[in-house]
Amino acid sequence: MQFFPLFEALRADVHHAEFPWSVALLVLILAMSWGVSRRVRSPRFLQSAAKWRPVRDFGEGEARRIAFPLIALLMLSCVREILHFSGWQVMSAFDLVSPFLLAWLLANALVYVLHCIFPQGSLLRDFERFIIIAVWGVMALDMTGLGTPVIGVLEKFHVTVGKQRLDLWMALRGAMTVVITVLFALWIASLIERRLMAASSLNANLREVLARAAKALLTLLALLISLSLMGIDITALSVFSGALAVGLGFGLQKIASNYVSGFILLLDRSVQLGNLIALDDGTSGTISCITTRYSVLKTLGGTEVIIPNEYLVSNIIRNLSYTDKRVRIAVQIQVGYETDIEKLIPDLVQLALQNPRILPSPPPGAIVTELADNGVQLELGAWVADPEQGTGGVRSALYLALLNYCREHDIEIPFPQREVRMRQNTTTDAQNVLPTQ
Repeated sequence: MQFFPLFEALRADVHHAEFPWSVALLVLILAMSWGVSRRVRSPRFLQSAAKWRPVRDFGEGEARRIAFPLIALLMLSCVREILHFSGWQVMSAFDLVSPFLLAWLLANALVYVLHCIFPQGSLLRDFERFIIIAVWGVMALDMTGLGTPVIGVLEKFHVTVGKQRLDLWMALRGAMTVVITVLFALWIASLIERRLMAASSLNANLREVLARAAKALLTLLALLISLSLMGIDITALSVFSGALAVGLGFGLQKIASNYVSGFILLLDRSVQLGNLIALDDGTSGTISCITTRYSVLKTLGGTEVIIPNEYLVSNIIRNLSYTDKRVRIAVQIQVGYETDIEKLIPDLVQLALQNPRILPSPPPGAIVTELADNGVQLELGAWVADPEQGTGGVRSALYLALLNYCREHDIEIPFPQREVRMRQNTTTDAQNVLPTQ
Protein backbone atom coordinates (compact mmCIF):
# COMPACT_ATOMS: atom_id res chain seq x y z
CA MET A 1 0.00 0.00 0.00
CA GLN A 2 1.30 3.48 -0.90
CA PHE A 3 1.00 5.63 2.20
CA PHE A 4 2.55 8.83 0.84
CA PRO A 5 0.97 9.52 -2.59
CA LEU A 6 1.53 13.28 -2.43
CA PHE A 7 5.21 12.90 -1.67
CA GLU A 8 5.54 10.26 -4.41
CA ALA A 9 4.00 12.71 -6.88
CA LEU A 10 6.37 15.42 -5.69
CA ARG A 11 9.35 13.11 -6.21
CA ALA A 12 8.15 12.34 -9.73
CA ASP A 13 7.80 16.06 -10.55
CA VAL A 14 11.37 16.81 -9.49
CA HIS A 15 12.68 15.52 -12.81
CA HIS A 16 10.18 17.56 -14.79
CA ALA A 17 11.53 20.57 -16.71
CA GLU A 18 8.92 22.93 -15.33
CA PHE A 19 9.54 21.99 -11.69
CA PRO A 20 12.19 24.70 -10.92
CA TRP A 21 9.93 27.37 -12.39
CA SER A 22 7.00 26.10 -10.32
CA VAL A 23 9.07 26.16 -7.13
CA ALA A 24 10.32 29.66 -7.91
CA LEU A 25 6.78 30.83 -8.59
CA LEU A 26 5.58 29.24 -5.36
CA VAL A 27 8.34 30.96 -3.36
CA LEU A 28 7.47 34.27 -5.03
CA ILE A 29 3.79 33.84 -4.13
CA LEU A 30 4.62 33.10 -0.50
CA ALA A 31 7.03 36.05 -0.31
CA MET A 32 4.46 38.42 -1.81
CA SER A 33 1.83 37.09 0.58
CA TRP A 34 4.13 37.61 3.54
CA GLY A 35 4.85 41.18 2.43
CA VAL A 36 1.17 41.99 1.94
CA SER A 37 0.28 40.39 5.27
CA ARG A 38 2.94 42.45 7.07
CA ARG A 39 1.42 45.54 5.48
CA VAL A 40 -2.04 44.47 6.57
CA ARG A 41 -0.84 43.66 10.10
CA SER A 42 0.84 47.04 10.56
CA PRO A 43 -0.73 49.21 13.30
CA ARG A 44 -1.30 52.11 10.90
CA PHE A 45 -3.25 49.97 8.45
CA LEU A 46 -5.28 48.31 11.21
CA GLN A 47 -6.15 51.68 12.72
CA SER A 48 -7.36 52.98 9.38
CA ALA A 49 -9.21 49.74 8.63
CA ALA A 50 -10.85 49.83 12.07
CA LYS A 51 -13.11 52.57 10.73
CA TRP A 52 -14.79 49.84 8.67
CA ARG A 53 -17.27 48.15 11.01
CA PRO A 54 -16.72 44.50 9.94
CA VAL A 55 -12.97 44.83 10.56
CA ARG A 56 -13.61 46.50 13.91
CA ASP A 57 -15.99 43.72 14.95
CA PHE A 58 -13.56 41.05 13.81
CA GLY A 59 -10.75 42.44 15.91
CA GLU A 60 -7.17 43.53 15.19
CA GLY A 61 -5.60 40.52 16.92
CA GLU A 62 -7.59 38.03 14.88
CA ALA A 63 -6.79 39.92 11.66
CA ARG A 64 -3.10 39.50 12.41
CA ARG A 65 -3.60 35.76 12.95
CA ILE A 66 -5.26 34.91 9.65
CA ALA A 67 -3.70 37.55 7.41
CA PHE A 68 -0.84 35.49 5.97
CA PRO A 69 -2.59 32.12 5.39
CA LEU A 70 -5.67 33.82 3.94
CA ILE A 71 -3.72 36.04 1.53
CA ALA A 72 -1.43 33.17 0.52
CA LEU A 73 -4.36 30.86 -0.18
CA LEU A 74 -6.14 33.49 -2.28
CA MET A 75 -3.03 34.27 -4.31
CA LEU A 76 -2.21 30.59 -4.71
CA SER A 77 -5.73 29.80 -5.95
CA CYS A 78 -5.61 32.65 -8.46
CA VAL A 79 -2.23 31.55 -9.80
CA ARG A 80 -3.41 27.93 -10.09
CA GLU A 81 -6.41 29.01 -12.15
CA ILE A 82 -4.23 31.16 -14.38
CA LEU A 83 -1.75 28.33 -14.92
CA HIS A 84 -4.52 25.86 -15.62
CA PHE A 85 -6.17 28.23 -18.13
CA SER A 86 -2.87 28.90 -19.93
CA GLY A 87 -2.06 25.20 -20.22
CA TRP A 88 0.84 25.26 -17.78
CA GLN A 89 1.16 22.04 -15.81
CA VAL A 90 0.40 22.60 -12.12
CA MET A 91 3.05 20.84 -10.09
CA SER A 92 2.42 18.87 -6.92
CA ALA A 93 4.41 21.47 -4.98
CA PHE A 94 1.27 23.61 -5.03
CA ASP A 95 -0.72 20.66 -3.68
CA LEU A 96 1.84 20.25 -0.89
CA VAL A 97 1.68 23.86 0.32
CA SER A 98 -2.08 24.36 0.07
CA PRO A 99 -3.01 21.93 2.91
CA PHE A 100 -0.55 23.64 5.24
CA LEU A 101 -2.07 27.05 4.55
CA LEU A 102 -5.60 25.69 4.82
CA ALA A 103 -4.87 24.01 8.16
CA TRP A 104 -3.26 27.21 9.43
CA LEU A 105 -6.27 29.27 8.39
CA LEU A 106 -8.80 26.78 9.75
CA ALA A 107 -7.08 26.49 13.14
CA ASN A 108 -6.94 30.27 13.56
CA ALA A 109 -10.56 30.64 12.46
CA LEU A 110 -11.72 28.07 15.03
CA VAL A 111 -9.68 29.79 17.75
CA TYR A 112 -11.33 33.09 16.78
CA VAL A 113 -14.75 31.48 17.14
CA LEU A 114 -13.80 30.23 20.61
CA HIS A 115 -12.66 33.72 21.60
CA CYS A 116 -16.02 35.13 20.53
CA ILE A 117 -18.03 32.52 22.45
CA PHE A 118 -16.10 31.86 25.65
CA PRO A 119 -14.33 34.26 28.03
CA GLN A 120 -10.59 34.25 28.30
CA GLY A 121 -9.14 31.67 30.69
CA SER A 122 -6.96 28.62 31.08
CA LEU A 123 -9.70 26.31 29.81
CA LEU A 124 -9.88 28.29 26.58
CA ARG A 125 -6.12 27.95 26.12
CA ASP A 126 -6.44 24.19 26.51
CA PHE A 127 -9.15 24.14 23.85
CA GLU A 128 -6.93 26.18 21.54
CA ARG A 129 -4.12 23.65 21.86
CA PHE A 130 -6.52 20.77 21.26
CA ILE A 131 -8.00 22.41 18.15
CA ILE A 132 -4.59 23.24 16.68
CA ILE A 133 -3.31 19.70 17.30
CA ALA A 134 -6.50 18.15 15.86
CA VAL A 135 -6.46 20.29 12.70
CA TRP A 136 -2.79 19.66 11.99
CA GLY A 137 -3.24 15.96 12.80
CA VAL A 138 -6.08 15.60 10.28
CA MET A 139 -4.01 17.48 7.71
CA ALA A 140 -1.06 15.15 8.29
CA LEU A 141 -3.25 12.05 7.91
CA ASP A 142 -4.70 13.41 4.67
CA MET A 143 -1.33 14.33 3.20
CA THR A 144 0.33 11.04 4.06
CA GLY A 145 -2.63 8.95 2.91
CA LEU A 146 -3.00 7.36 6.36
CA GLY A 147 -6.55 8.66 6.75
CA THR A 148 -8.21 5.68 5.06
CA PRO A 149 -6.36 3.01 7.11
CA VAL A 150 -7.06 4.88 10.34
CA ILE A 151 -10.76 5.11 9.49
CA GLY A 152 -10.78 1.39 8.73
CA VAL A 153 -9.28 0.64 12.13
CA LEU A 154 -11.85 2.85 13.90
CA GLU A 155 -14.72 1.15 12.07
CA LYS A 156 -13.65 -2.24 13.48
CA PHE A 157 -14.63 -1.10 16.99
CA HIS A 158 -18.40 -1.30 16.78
CA VAL A 159 -21.49 -2.28 18.72
CA THR A 160 -24.97 -3.22 17.51
CA VAL A 161 -27.96 -1.46 19.07
CA GLY A 162 -31.12 -3.06 17.69
CA LYS A 163 -30.81 -2.79 13.94
CA GLN A 164 -28.30 0.06 14.11
CA ARG A 165 -24.57 -0.59 13.87
CA LEU A 166 -22.49 1.97 15.75
CA ASP A 167 -18.73 2.16 15.38
CA LEU A 168 -16.04 4.41 16.79
CA TRP A 169 -15.58 6.34 13.53
CA MET A 170 -19.30 7.11 13.40
CA ALA A 171 -19.21 8.36 16.99
CA LEU A 172 -16.19 10.60 16.37
CA ARG A 173 -17.69 11.95 13.16
CA GLY A 174 -21.01 12.64 14.89
CA ALA A 175 -19.30 14.36 17.83
CA MET A 176 -17.30 16.56 15.46
CA THR A 177 -20.43 17.40 13.51
CA VAL A 178 -22.32 18.40 16.66
CA VAL A 179 -19.43 20.43 18.06
CA ILE A 180 -18.77 22.31 14.82
CA THR A 181 -22.43 23.14 14.17
CA VAL A 182 -23.05 24.22 17.77
CA LEU A 183 -19.89 26.36 17.82
CA PHE A 184 -20.95 27.98 14.56
CA ALA A 185 -24.42 28.67 15.98
CA LEU A 186 -22.94 30.14 19.18
CA TRP A 187 -20.63 32.32 17.11
CA ILE A 188 -23.58 33.68 15.11
CA ALA A 189 -25.45 34.21 18.40
CA SER A 190 -22.48 36.14 19.84
CA LEU A 191 -22.42 38.41 16.77
CA ILE A 192 -26.16 39.03 17.13
CA GLU A 193 -25.77 39.73 20.85
CA ARG A 194 -22.94 42.16 20.18
CA ARG A 195 -25.06 44.08 17.67
CA LEU A 196 -28.06 44.10 20.01
CA MET A 197 -26.03 45.36 22.98
CA ALA A 198 -24.68 48.17 20.82
CA ALA A 199 -28.23 49.28 19.91
CA SER A 200 -28.75 51.94 22.59
CA SER A 201 -32.21 52.76 21.21
CA LEU A 202 -33.56 49.43 22.49
CA ASN A 203 -34.42 48.82 26.11
CA ALA A 204 -31.75 46.90 28.05
CA ASN A 205 -34.19 44.15 29.05
CA LEU A 206 -35.45 43.80 25.48
CA ARG A 207 -31.90 43.44 24.24
CA GLU A 208 -31.27 40.69 26.79
CA VAL A 209 -34.45 38.84 25.77
CA LEU A 210 -33.66 39.02 22.04
CA ALA A 211 -30.04 37.95 22.57
CA ARG A 212 -30.95 34.93 24.70
CA ALA A 213 -33.83 33.92 22.46
CA ALA A 214 -31.53 34.06 19.42
CA LYS A 215 -28.90 32.00 21.25
CA ALA A 216 -31.43 29.34 22.29
CA LEU A 217 -33.04 29.10 18.85
CA LEU A 218 -29.72 28.93 17.00
CA THR A 219 -28.39 26.27 19.38
CA LEU A 220 -31.53 24.18 18.95
CA LEU A 221 -31.39 24.59 15.18
CA ALA A 222 -27.70 23.57 15.16
CA LEU A 223 -28.47 20.43 17.17
CA LEU A 224 -31.29 19.44 14.81
CA ILE A 225 -29.11 20.04 11.75
CA SER A 226 -26.22 18.05 13.21
CA LEU A 227 -28.53 15.15 14.09
CA SER A 228 -29.89 15.18 10.54
CA LEU A 229 -26.36 15.15 9.13
CA MET A 230 -25.60 12.14 11.32
CA GLY A 231 -28.58 10.30 9.81
CA ILE A 232 -30.76 10.36 12.95
CA ASP A 233 -34.49 10.72 12.39
CA ILE A 234 -35.61 13.89 14.15
CA THR A 235 -39.15 12.57 14.60
CA ALA A 236 -37.71 10.00 17.01
CA LEU A 237 -37.03 12.86 19.41
CA SER A 238 -40.75 13.15 20.17
CA VAL A 239 -40.36 10.40 22.77
CA PHE A 240 -37.49 12.28 24.35
CA SER A 241 -39.47 15.53 24.41
CA GLY A 242 -42.35 13.73 26.13
CA ALA A 243 -39.99 12.35 28.76
CA LEU A 244 -38.50 15.80 29.23
CA ALA A 245 -41.96 17.28 29.78
CA VAL A 246 -42.71 14.64 32.42
CA GLY A 247 -39.38 15.35 34.10
CA LEU A 248 -40.12 19.06 34.16
CA GLY A 249 -43.52 18.37 35.68
CA PHE A 250 -42.23 16.18 38.52
CA GLY A 251 -38.67 17.07 39.41
CA LEU A 252 -37.55 20.12 37.48
CA GLN A 253 -40.48 22.47 38.03
CA LYS A 254 -38.39 24.85 40.15
CA ILE A 255 -35.71 25.12 37.48
CA ALA A 256 -38.32 25.57 34.76
CA SER A 257 -40.11 28.16 36.89
CA ASN A 258 -36.89 30.13 37.32
CA TYR A 259 -36.27 30.12 33.58
CA VAL A 260 -39.81 31.26 32.79
CA SER A 261 -39.59 33.90 35.53
CA GLY A 262 -36.36 35.17 33.98
CA PHE A 263 -38.06 35.85 30.67
CA ILE A 264 -41.01 37.44 32.51
CA LEU A 265 -38.65 39.83 34.30
CA LEU A 266 -36.95 40.76 31.05
CA LEU A 267 -40.23 41.29 29.23
CA ASP A 268 -42.36 43.13 31.80
CA ARG A 269 -39.39 45.32 32.90
CA SER A 270 -40.44 45.28 36.55
CA VAL A 271 -36.77 44.82 37.46
CA GLN A 272 -34.12 46.12 35.08
CA LEU A 273 -30.35 46.31 35.01
CA GLY A 274 -29.11 49.08 37.26
CA ASN A 275 -32.26 49.22 39.42
CA LEU A 276 -31.79 49.71 43.16
CA ILE A 277 -34.03 47.21 44.94
CA ALA A 278 -34.59 46.07 48.51
CA LEU A 279 -35.68 42.59 49.58
CA ASP A 280 -37.91 41.58 52.46
CA ASP A 281 -34.94 40.61 54.63
CA GLY A 282 -33.44 44.10 54.36
CA THR A 283 -30.86 43.28 51.69
CA SER A 284 -30.56 46.09 49.16
CA GLY A 285 -28.36 46.70 46.17
CA THR A 286 -28.18 47.20 42.43
CA ILE A 287 -29.20 44.62 39.83
CA SER A 288 -25.98 43.93 37.93
CA CYS A 289 -27.03 40.88 35.89
CA ILE A 290 -30.25 39.12 34.89
CA THR A 291 -29.86 35.62 33.49
CA THR A 292 -32.55 33.16 32.49
CA ARG A 293 -32.33 31.35 35.85
CA TYR A 294 -31.14 33.89 38.42
CA SER A 295 -30.39 37.56 38.97
CA VAL A 296 -27.34 39.09 40.63
CA LEU A 297 -27.84 41.77 43.30
CA LYS A 298 -24.66 43.69 44.09
CA THR A 299 -24.88 45.23 47.53
CA LEU A 300 -23.20 48.47 48.55
CA GLY A 301 -20.66 46.44 50.50
CA GLY A 302 -19.50 44.70 47.33
CA THR A 303 -21.19 41.37 48.07
CA GLU A 304 -23.04 39.75 45.17
CA VAL A 305 -26.29 38.01 46.10
CA ILE A 306 -27.64 35.33 43.74
CA ILE A 307 -31.45 35.53 43.69
CA PRO A 308 -33.63 32.97 41.85
CA ASN A 309 -35.87 34.70 39.34
CA GLU A 310 -38.94 33.03 40.80
CA TYR A 311 -38.36 34.93 44.07
CA LEU A 312 -38.38 38.28 42.27
CA VAL A 313 -41.62 37.40 40.48
CA SER A 314 -43.61 35.92 43.38
CA ASN A 315 -42.52 38.23 46.25
CA ILE A 316 -42.92 41.91 47.04
CA ILE A 317 -39.78 43.76 45.96
CA ARG A 318 -39.16 47.42 46.76
CA ASN A 319 -37.76 48.91 43.57
CA LEU A 320 -36.28 52.27 44.56
CA SER A 321 -35.58 53.29 40.95
CA TYR A 322 -38.49 51.80 39.00
CA THR A 323 -39.79 55.03 37.42
CA ASP A 324 -37.63 57.59 39.22
CA LYS A 325 -34.14 57.12 40.62
CA ARG A 326 -34.59 59.87 43.19
CA VAL A 327 -34.92 58.56 46.75
CA ARG A 328 -35.99 60.44 49.88
CA ILE A 329 -33.98 59.98 53.03
CA ALA A 330 -34.98 61.24 56.48
CA VAL A 331 -33.16 61.85 59.76
CA GLN A 332 -34.74 62.57 63.14
CA ILE A 333 -33.63 64.89 65.92
CA GLN A 334 -35.21 65.87 69.22
CA VAL A 335 -34.74 69.32 70.79
CA GLY A 336 -35.87 70.85 74.04
CA TYR A 337 -39.22 72.59 74.46
CA GLU A 338 -37.58 75.96 75.03
CA THR A 339 -36.09 75.90 71.47
CA ASP A 340 -37.46 78.34 68.86
CA ILE A 341 -38.87 75.76 66.44
CA GLU A 342 -40.06 78.32 63.85
CA LYS A 343 -36.50 79.63 63.49
CA LEU A 344 -34.93 76.18 63.64
CA ILE A 345 -36.89 74.61 60.73
CA PRO A 346 -35.56 76.99 57.98
CA ASP A 347 -32.03 76.59 59.34
CA LEU A 348 -32.32 72.81 59.10
CA VAL A 349 -33.38 73.10 55.44
CA GLN A 350 -30.38 75.31 54.64
CA LEU A 351 -28.18 72.89 56.54
CA ALA A 352 -29.34 70.01 54.31
CA LEU A 353 -28.72 72.01 51.12
CA GLN A 354 -25.04 72.34 52.02
CA ASN A 355 -24.58 68.64 51.29
CA PRO A 356 -23.53 68.22 47.61
CA ARG A 357 -25.60 65.05 47.14
CA ILE A 358 -28.85 66.66 48.33
CA LEU A 359 -31.09 67.79 45.46
CA PRO A 360 -32.39 71.36 45.53
CA SER A 361 -35.52 70.23 43.69
CA PRO A 362 -37.61 68.81 45.21
CA PRO A 363 -36.33 70.89 48.14
CA PRO A 364 -35.57 69.45 51.57
CA GLY A 365 -38.16 69.85 54.29
CA ALA A 366 -38.29 69.76 58.07
CA ILE A 367 -41.45 68.99 60.03
CA VAL A 368 -42.53 68.40 63.63
CA THR A 369 -43.50 64.74 64.01
CA GLU A 370 -44.15 64.40 67.73
CA LEU A 371 -44.32 66.22 71.05
CA ALA A 372 -42.43 63.60 72.97
CA ASP A 373 -41.88 63.22 76.71
CA ASN A 374 -38.40 64.71 76.64
CA GLY A 375 -38.64 67.22 73.79
CA VAL A 376 -39.93 68.14 70.33
CA GLN A 377 -39.33 65.45 67.69
CA LEU A 378 -38.27 66.84 64.27
CA GLU A 379 -37.70 65.08 60.95
CA LEU A 380 -35.46 66.44 58.21
CA GLY A 381 -36.17 64.90 54.79
CA ALA A 382 -34.15 65.35 51.59
CA TRP A 383 -33.83 63.77 48.13
CA VAL A 384 -30.78 62.23 46.47
CA ALA A 385 -30.41 61.35 42.78
CA ASP A 386 -27.81 58.60 43.14
CA PRO A 387 -29.12 56.03 45.65
CA GLU A 388 -26.93 53.35 44.07
CA GLN A 389 -23.98 55.13 45.70
CA GLY A 390 -25.51 54.45 49.10
CA THR A 391 -27.53 56.62 51.51
CA GLY A 392 -25.65 55.80 54.70
CA GLY A 393 -22.99 58.42 54.01
CA VAL A 394 -25.60 61.14 53.45
CA ARG A 395 -27.43 60.22 56.68
CA SER A 396 -24.18 60.29 58.62
CA ALA A 397 -23.25 63.70 57.17
CA LEU A 398 -26.69 65.12 58.05
CA TYR A 399 -26.55 63.80 61.61
CA LEU A 400 -23.07 65.24 62.08
CA ALA A 401 -24.18 68.61 60.69
CA LEU A 402 -27.21 68.65 63.03
CA LEU A 403 -25.02 67.84 66.04
CA ASN A 404 -22.54 70.62 65.21
CA TYR A 405 -25.37 73.08 64.62
CA CYS A 406 -26.95 72.34 67.97
CA ARG A 407 -23.60 72.74 69.74
CA GLU A 408 -22.88 76.07 68.04
CA HIS A 409 -26.31 77.51 68.88
CA ASP A 410 -26.60 76.03 72.39
CA ILE A 411 -29.66 73.99 71.48
CA GLU A 412 -30.44 71.28 73.96
CA ILE A 413 -30.74 67.72 72.71
CA PRO A 414 -32.72 66.12 75.54
CA PHE A 415 -32.25 62.56 76.64
CA PRO A 416 -34.13 60.48 79.23
CA GLN A 417 -33.01 61.05 82.81
CA ARG A 418 -33.73 58.73 85.70
CA GLU A 419 -33.55 59.44 89.44
CA VAL A 420 -32.69 56.47 91.63
CA ARG A 421 -33.48 56.58 95.38
CA MET A 422 -31.89 54.15 97.80
CA ARG A 423 -34.24 53.09 100.61
CA GLN A 424 -33.38 51.08 103.73
CA ASN A 425 -35.15 47.82 104.45
CA THR A 426 -37.47 48.83 107.31
CA THR A 427 -38.49 45.24 108.02
CA THR A 428 -34.93 44.18 108.69
CA ASP A 429 -34.35 47.20 110.89
CA ALA A 430 -37.44 46.44 112.92
CA GLN A 431 -36.33 42.85 113.53
CA ASN A 432 -32.96 44.02 114.74
CA VAL A 433 -34.57 46.13 117.48
CA LEU A 434 -34.70 44.12 120.75
CA PRO A 435 -37.82 44.48 122.88
CA THR A 436 -37.34 46.21 126.23
CA GLN A 437 -38.13 44.42 129.47
